[in-house]
Amino acid sequence: MAIPRFRAHQGWPLLANGFRPFFLLGSVYAALAILVWLPAFYGEITLNSAFAPRDWHVHEMLYGYLPAVITGFLFTAIPNWTGRLPLQGTPLLVLVIVWLAGRFAVTFSAGTGWPVAMLIDSSFLLLVAAAAAREILAGRNWRNLNVVVLVLLLLAGNVAFHLEAHFHGAADTGIRVGIAVVVLLISLIGGRIIPSFTRNWLVRENPGRLPAPFGRFDIIVVAIGALALMGWIVSPGSHFTGTTLAIAGVLHLVRLARWAGDRTWRERLLLILHIGYAFVPIGFLFNAASAFGLVVPSAGIHAWMAGAAGIMTLAVMSRATLGHTGQQLTASATTQAIYAAIIVAALSRICAVLEPDHSELLLHVAAFAWAAAFFGFAISFGPLLAGVHRRKAGPKLAA
Repeated sequence: MAIPRFRAHQGWPLLANGFRPFFLLGSVYAALAILVWLPAFYGEITLNSAFAPRDWHVHEMLYGYLPAVITGFLFTAIPNWTGRLPLQGTPLLVLVIVWLAGRFAVTFSAGTGWPVAMLIDSSFLLLVAAAAAREILAGRNWRNLNVVVLVLLLLAGNVAFHLEAHFHGAADTGIRVGIAVVVLLISLIGGRIIPSFTRNWLVRENPGRLPAPFGRFDIIVVAIGALALMGWIVSPGSHFTGTTLAIAGVLHLVRLARWAGDRTWRERLLLILHIGYAFVPIGFLFNAASAFGLVVPSAGIHAWMAGAAGIMTLAVMSRATLGHTGQQLTASATTQAIYAAIIVAALSRICAVLEPDHSELLLHVAAFAWAAAFFGFAISFGPLLAGVHRRKAGPKLAA
């Protein structure tokens, strides 16, 4: 890993690092979007979007909130990977403005028109991919170019989403492409940071069995998972796809078991990473069951999105914020409450699919628990992200 360089930022502290604006705005938007979607789902309010209510909800979770958090992580991690200066100031502000413009354009696309909304919305991921590629290439950090490829695939899925929604009335393939990319990103990045952070803590606090480092087995698991996801994109209901999804799910469970997560109970900042990753194999197995007609497809989709993506983003955002603002790397009581809320949200959302007789109650529980988790993060970590909290120490390489 390269040694990162740091440059004092004389402007607005919120623009000093990539994680600051995107973690804060992404978390607020994640909560607001869910609170808007629930009454829209029940027909209590009408959105001025060219998308149907379901597609607006899926798009703003998949191609709105998640790209913000991914961008915040990438432009915080890339200086650690390359040793180059971080993106900050005006270039970072431009990215923030483009992201916000995309949220406005999509939500009010019935007025702006779907082509305008697509161009504005898609330009964000294009700029992110270009900026990330420039930094990685300049730093000769070739092995992390795969992250840029995944961002470009996410961009392709976003464009496909807009086109499908307009020409076919529903964006099924665009949804699956985006979800598959997110699962692969969690598999790749989570597969590196979870065992690494766990090892560092165990060596210091709880000597004994250590997690297996990233190696050939991990590469095989990620590759099989990628193949299964490709089959799921093309033909989610085939038995062959179901079989490959099941194999991938079992292998991801074995992978998770090799990381000694059961030994991290005393530090919830670590434990939540293992819990979040557990929803990756759960999602594979639910989608495998769906291919054989045992459960509806939404169960696996929400295991990946509400479970893996929701929990992992909050886990990474909280850890990275603490580390890069010089705070102690431990979960406070408030942070643990945030984690509890997002776990309740994920489980309730999955159960709303599996228990249709109680779906209305469970949907409301899931929505309000999700909003509580992300608003809780914004309120609790907002002062750190905005730079109004004094640093306690030098920067830590939390990302």
